[in-house]
Amino acid sequence: MAITQKQFYARTFAFLAAALLLLLTIVGGSLYLTRLTQQNFDKVVMTRSVRSAAADLLSRIIDAETGQRGYLLTRDQRYLEPYREQVGAIAPRLEQLQVAMDQMMGGRVDLSELSQRVTAKTAELDSTVSLALDGQYDAAVAEVAGGAGLALMDEIRSQLGTILDQTEAQLRAGIERQESIGSTLRHVTVVGALAIVLMAAAAAWTILRYTREVAEARAEIESANAALEARVEERTTDLIKANEEIQRFAYIVTHDLRAPLVNIMGFTSELEATFAPVRDYMASLPPGEDTLRRQAEEAIEQEVPEAISFIRSSTRKMDGLINAILKISREGRRSLKPERVDLRALVETATNAVHHQSAENDGEIETDVKAKSIVTDRLSLDQILGNLLDNAIKYREPSRPLRISVRTRNDSYGRVVIEVEDNGRGISPADNERVFELFRRSGKQDTAGEGIGLAHVRTLARNLGGDIGLKSELGTGSTFTLVLPANLSNVKRSMES
Repeated sequence: MAITQKQFYARTFAFLAAALLLLLTIVGGSLYLTRLTQQNFDKVVMTRSVRSAAADLLSRIIDAETGQRGYLLTRDQRYLEPYREQVGAIAPRLEQLQVAMDQMMGGRVDLSELSQRVTAKTAELDSTVSLALDGQYDAAVAEVAGGAGLALMDEIRSQLGTILDQTEAQLRAGIERQESIGSTLRHVTVVGALAIVLMAAAAAWTILRYTREVAEARAEIESANAALEARVEERTTDLIKANEEIQRFAYIVTHDLRAPLVNIMGFTSELEATFAPVRDYMASLPPGEDTLRRQAEEAIEQEVPEAISFIRSSTRKMDGLINAILKISREGRRSLKPERVDLRALVETATNAVHHQSAENDGEIETDVKAKSIVTDRLSLDQILGNLLDNAIKYREPSRPLRISVRTRNDSYGRVVIEVEDNGRGISPADNERVFELFRRSGKQDTAGEGIGLAHVRTLARNLGGDIGLKSELGTGSTFTLVLPANLSNVKRSMES
């Protein structure tokens, strides 16, 4: 089933929305897991700080006790240097442990019991060393042997060992949490990447399918356009041939009509001349009251001249119509000379020719030349444009300033379209086609004319392989649309082939 443009837009929007939602989910999940990682890392760091402070404190106390025992056993002053160094570091290390515990637990932790035991142990160490320094070695050894210091050390070791065990467990738990968070982050990333790849593949498939269908539709349209252009060219050729046949027929008919018309006109003159002697003879007779004579005189003086005048008037009118038909026929049979015509220059020349007439009626002529050139018969096109502009001025609306617009453009089939629009009196829609017929006019007959101009324009347009139409309403103005092939030479070659 083909994808419609609406479905394509809907699917594309759905894919983009899903991709955006998935991307936001991945980013949000990554930020959340990163925050958990940072929090876990901070906890691990604080736990390691507590463990490090507890281990360091226990190590200092053990080293201080080792220095005490070494001095008491050897009475060597060298053991007092590390002893004093370690004893001096015990209090700061206990404070570091307090700070680390407070940070880890998020509040003040009670280490008073540990602090008391460490203080007591430090006092016991100082007491024994002081006794030994005073020479009371036996008393110092007896105090150590009393076991109070050993009991304090066991209690300190036990309490700090508990802290070390707890922090060790917390470190292992933190490492496990870190591994779990990392695994979750990897899973989220992999799943998100797979989902994005799948959506990208689906979107690419939809786009490729739609693009292929658009390309196929475009190819079909191009093929249809080519076929349509061929049919239009064929119809144009047929129209030109039919128009030529009509013109030849009109020429033959009018030419054949002219001969009897000339005879009628000649015999009318002969008849008028023949009645002159009769009129003179009747005038030479003596007056009388004869009824038959009176009727003869009335016929010669009134009826016969009226009849001859009517015959002359009718033959002159008929002669004028035949001349008009012959003019159109001869124009249609004129050999066309296709050449490149600059439409801008042609339009400017035509508008300049009627500029003084439009200016007299407070008129204005606008031009919009989008189609720059055409290959056609210059003389025919110039006559068409000149006739349309003359009509626009002739049939203007006196109640408003005259406005004329001349536009050229190319239509979707590559043909040249020339539009002449005015704001004149307009033509009834019922007569929009009728005005192109020979000797047909529309609206008020208050201007001179024989109804030949627009028929002549249509003949010229069809000779050029095109046609002309009209869109108009009474009181609003008219728009004449002339459509011509862009290259008359191609049409002529098609006709010849």
